[in-house]
Order: sequence, then C-alpha cells, then structure tokens
Amino acid sequence: IMTPRAFMSRLFLLLTFPVLFDFTFSITFYLPVNLRKCLREEIHKDVLVTGEYEVSEQPNAKNNLKITDSSGHILYSKEDASKGKFAFTTEDYDMFEVCFESKSPLGTGRVTDQLVNLDMKHGVEAKNYEEIAKVEKLKPLEVELRRLEDLSESIVNDFAYMKKREEEMRDTNESTNIRVLYFSIFSMCCLIGLATWQVFYLRRFFKAKKLIE
Repeated sequence: IMTPRAFMSRLFLLLTFPVLFDFTFSITFYLPVNLRKCLREEIHKDVLVTGEYEVSEQPNAKNNLKITDSSGHILYSKEDASKGKFAFTTEDYDMFEVCFESKSPLGTGRVTDQLVNLDMKHGVEAKNYEEIAKVEKLKPLEVELRRLEDLSESIVNDFAYMKKREEEMRDTNESTNIRVLYFSIFSMCCLIGLATWQVFYLRRFFKAKKLIE
C-alpha cells in the first residue's frame, strides 16, 4: 500500500508529464485491394495489449489480420477479419507489427478501397477496471485511485527505462571515444615509425650514391 506522500509524488509526475506517455493508439486508413498495410509500435516487456478493429464490408474482398514481433512470432492471426478484438501480453521489449491484407480475385481497380478502423491500448488503458472492481469489491473512488496508482507506476517505470537507455548510450559513447583515442595513438605511432624509416632509408640511399658523407 502506498503512503500518501508516495502517492502524491506519483500523482505529481502524472499531472506534470501527461504528454510524454501515450497508452492509446487509434488510426483510420484505407486499404486498397490486393495490398498489405502494416503498423509498427514499440512496447515494453510484460505489458498487456488489447485492440479492436473494424473493416468496412466489401463483398468481393477478403481481409486477413496478423500481429507479429520482430522475430516473426505470430501473436494473433485471423482470416476474413471484418470486426473483432484481440489481446496479448508482451514477453520482451520489442517492435510489434500489425498487418492488414486485402485479397480479391477481381484485381486492383475493380474493388473499392476498404476503410479500416484500429484502436489499440496497452498498459493501464488496456486493463478492465470494472472487472477488477467486481472481483475485489472496490468502491468507485478506490477504483480510480487504483487506476492512478497503476498509471503513475507505469510512468515511473518509463522514466527508469529512459534512464537505463541513457546510461547505455553514455557507456557506448565512452567506449567509442576510448577506441577512437587508441586508434589515433596507433595511427600517430605508425606515422612516426614510417617517417623515421623514410629518414634512415633516404640517408642510406644518399650515402650509397655518395651524395652525402
């Protein structure tokens, strides 16, 4: 259970940085016949993702929906997808791809483009707090406090992830700078060695030609 001070601190983060975190993804687009359109989104590990889609009816076209990760693993797939919902939980931080594909035997130009509506939610927005309230017998105020607590915790986790990425990038930059420094020193040593060798070589050459003593 959070103390009032901890809750107020997280609530301050929630109210101060609301525009940095978007837990809802909604888009509408047209899908031409016999073409495939994909949408990509990066999502953190162990995050619940839910979605709802609807494709306008077209008697001469068939639509397929497939959701995969960067490794090609299929998280959700449905043929003849016209309207429905999906849900999955991410196993790792990854790039996820949602693809709609339209197929028709009539060919391009003979079938009207279909309108696709897609709403995706992840994290706090994907949770069904009404069901949680029924199971845990929570009051409306307690449900809202639970939602704010989960949302603020998600924001804190996002900040922690951003800090971790910043540290990784800093370590990479430092490692790259050290390598560049070593390579520069090595290049200077090679140039100095080459210049020294040229001096001694020219000196021996001129002595052999009796141009110098």
